[in-house]
Amino acid sequence: MRILFDQGTPVPLRSRLRSHAVVTTYEKGWATLRNGELLDAAEVEGFEVFVTTDQNLRYQQNLSTRKFAVVVLSTTSWPRIKQKAALIESTINNAIAGQVSFVQVP
Repeated sequence: MRILFDQGTPVPLRSRLRSHAVVTTYEKGWATLRNGELLDAAEVEGFEVFVTTDQNLRYQQNLSTRKFAVVVLSTTSWPRIKQKAALIESTINNAIAGQVSFVQVP
């Protein structure tokens, strides 16, 4: 599965998703793109899952028409995310295009 990490998504999470191809917005040269432009670029490039920590994205964009799934993490804290890596991986594996899934990380 092709996964795009938004800015704010801790890059070390990539090592927990070894069976997937993970790229960051920075690596793609998309760090300056705004949400709509970024989502359009992700769709054109064929990403299947967009992982972000932007809690407001669902209110700012119509995600139901997108050809990829969105997984929203509730924090940017790697130590906290690391503890929930298995849940995050499961959420990504079960993500459905056009839907937003939230992973609450206490």
